[in-house]
Amino acid sequence: MSAVKFHQSALLAGTTHGFFTRLGGVSSGIYDSLNLGLGSQDTPANVQENRDRVQRALGAQDLVTGYQSHSIVTQFIDAPHQGLPADGLVTATPGLAIGALAADCAPILLADVEAGLIGAAHSGWHGAFDGIAQSVVETMCQHGARREQIKAVVGPCISQAAYEVGPEFIARFETQFADDLDLFIASPDKPEHHLFDLPRFVTRQLTCSGLRAAHVSALGLCTYDETHGFFSYRRTTHRGEADYGRQISAICLP
Repeated sequence: MSAVKFHQSALLAGTTHGFFTRLGGVSSGIYDSLNLGLGSQDTPANVQENRDRVQRALGAQDLVTGYQSHSIVTQFIDAPHQGLPADGLVTATPGLAIGALAADCAPILLADVEAGLIGAAHSGWHGAFDGIAQSVVETMCQHGARREQIKAVVGPCISQAAYEVGPEFIARFETQFADDLDLFIASPDKPEHHLFDLPRFVTRQLTCSGLRAAHVSALGLCTYDETHGFFSYRRTTHRGEADYGRQISAICLP
């Protein structure tokens, strides 16, 4: 049995957490091998075994993920509730791991260890644009966290070099996020297209919310480019494949 592989950040010291790769699971084919996507067409028993492996790696009693829809909905939970409609989860319950699924979008793990609160969020450009990070932070603060004590880490996601967007995309930023236009560079391949820096945008939203934030992707991780290590929705689309797996980033209070 191969072991699951994951990255960690010193910024989240005091928690058990992991930004998991696609390695170390039991799924096969296009889902090879640690597919955590309950909404994928993978064999449900394989997905459950993969979830169990992540749970054991974290030493958690339970693992919860939400039903993600690129929303800014955040749910506070104190017991296992699978499939809640939410792109953000917050808990203060030790042993209860919460996670965010992604396949190019940016997962975010947050912690105020002193207050005993953790959060997890799924943030694509739409969620970041609408404020999923702020929603999770506000929920944590409503339950006793202090904004200046919350630390956040953005996990592996699609890099700027692989994220080409059209003129209608940048037009949205020109009206509402004009200060973030520096996150676009002209595409070398297509006129009027740009390359967008999603991890920097998400990290910037966190720091603008008063948090100390960093992103694991600064290590050079790109879900699109690293075929062996990560699932990628955009790569699957470009290849014309029927479906894709999802990796997880998860966090737990000891």
